[in-house]
Amino acid sequence: MENKVDCAVACVNGCILGDKCPNKEYAAATSDFISSTSLDKMLEIAEAARMKKMSAPPQWVYPDFPE
Repeated sequence: MENKVDCAVACVNGCILGDKCPNKEYAAATSDFISSTSLDKMLEIAEAARMKKMSAPPQWVYPDFPE
């Protein structure tokens, strides 16, 4: 039986599953991206994403009220 782990919460200080981590392939891709991309390029990518988000129309979220 496999336990479900919320990696965003449990692995803040590092992976707790080790070799059993279902996201190992993403960690390798992330390491490659960090090592091969300059900080200036990363900042450029972040700024483009921020501008895209700011130019998007607002999204309204309606809460679910109990009946």
